Amino acid sequence: MKYDYLIVGSGLFGAIFAYEAKKRGKKVLVIEKRNHIGGNIYTEEIEGIRVHKYGAHIFHTSNKEVWDYINQFAEFNRYTNSPVARYKNELYNMPFNMNTFHELWGVITPKEAKQKIEEEKQEANIKEPKNLEEQAISLVGKTIYEKLVKGYTEKQWGKKATELPNFIIKRLPVRFTYDNNYFNDKYQGIPIGGYTKIIEKMLDGIEVRLNCDFFEHRNELENIAEKIIFTGPIDKYYDYKYGELEYRSLRFETEILDEENYQGNAVVNYTEFDVPYTRIIEHKHFEFDTESKKTVITKEYPIKWEKGKEEYYPVNDEKNSILYSKYKALADNDKKVVFGGRLGEYKYYDMDKVIEEALRRTKKL
Repeated sequence: MKYDYLIVGSGLFGAIFAYEAKKRGKKVLVIEKRNHIGGNIYTEEIEGIRVHKYGAHIFHTSNKEVWDYINQFAEFNRYTNSPVARYKNELYNMPFNMNTFHELWGVITPKEAKQKIEEEKQEANIKEPKNLEEQAISLVGKTIYEKLVKGYTEKQWGKKATELPNFIIKRLPVRFTYDNNYFNDKYQGIPIGGYTKIIEKMLDGIEVRLNCDFFEHRNELENIAEKIIFTGPIDKYYDYKYGELEYRSLRFETEILDEENYQGNAVVNYTEFDVPYTRIIEHKHFEFDTESKKTVITKEYPIKWEKGKEEYYPVNDEKNSILYSKYKALADNDKKVVFGGRLGEYKYYDMDKVIEEALRRTKKL
């Protein structure tokens, strides 16, 4: 055994674990199948603009311990997430707030907006929502659902809204204020210099092997460390013993445009089903020091996952939750490996929750 820990994956969970283990005098090896560190939070510089290569990552938390922890590695700017939703040629503020309601119905006061939503909810008369469509209509009425939820959600998950579980929609905030800040969290921003700089600092002085796929070198790698910290798909680790868990994948189309400002906002969601991408990211709007005369945009296309494609989102419906519980039972009895992150725990994690969990696991081990 050459190492105390083999860490599979150099994303946020793996990098924090490596940093904390090294701090405690442990010998660590980090392997990464891609040609760069950072996992999905990797940022690269194009035309003087820091580009979020795998989709927008906006840091937000209400946990001061987590905020203080991440601020060891970077200073954060004051970026506030205020996405715009585009339906045909109509533009709406997100999350659903008084600006949205005014644009939809011409209402001005919260009382008028609540009354309008209540009328639509009463008209639908849904007592016990059985699926996402019913849940959404019971929360915000038919107009908001049809213009701003239905198409986007069906593209995102590759299923009809009537086939999706109702709990998915509970992530969408509804507010009766003229506030376009998507998050309620106390702390929010984008790291100045990009996320890659954070991971570089975490992994400073730690042995890292890039272009190293655990599964291609499994026989060698399984026996070089006392424990494995695994941040890849848990079902793949156990060779799909009980079958494949379901994921959603993404395809990114990034373009350099010969203009300074393409859409005037970092994130614009396209909520029509007929537009194949869910959103366009214009990366320069995440930061405030970009002097580039060009701009870089990324169109984000949700796609069906199959073996060989990148797993981005776990599909946390009842069928997959039951299947995951079987893999978790294997993991709980496995003395060699610890699973972490979105794929290792088959769970939708925001970045602050990844940090919380990585620190908790480090202390435990």
